[in-house]
Amino acid sequence: MSDWKNYKPKSEEELKAALTPMQYHVTQESGTEAPFTGEYTDTEAPGLYVDVVSGEPLFSSKDKFHSGCGWPSFSKPVAQITELEDNSHRMKRVEVRSKVANSHLGHVFEDGPGPTRLRYCINSACLRFIPKADMDKLGYGEYKKWL
Repeated sequence: MSDWKNYKPKSEEELKAALTPMQYHVTQESGTEAPFTGEYTDTEAPGLYVDVVSGEPLFSSKDKFHSGCGWPSFSKPVAQITELEDNSHRMKRVEVRSKVANSHLGHVFEDGPGPTRLRYCINSACLRFIPKADMDKLGYGEYKKWL
């Protein structure tokens, strides 16, 4: 069941036990998986993408598109996310993080499709995909409206 609305922060030990090393690296250490290696890069099924740490809804399959960048790309989030200035790697970018768990997700760029013109470039390692057929039984039925 989805319990993201009651999410309580976990200790480092709890997170390391619950996440794969790559999931921990990406969500907790602001890491990045290699391009074209993520589980959801080519996923096209209808469903909801949620934070692997908290389960909070993040992106709809309806807003996913192939950008060719090597990571899942979305034109908009379905919930509020945090945006932070990121000047690492000699670049000026906007980092995106989940609102509830504060997980590092990836970055947002202004080269996406209309009408938003945004491309949320997101690591698969920070996501869990909830197929449309499983949304009711996993507590996400109310979010089918986003599909």
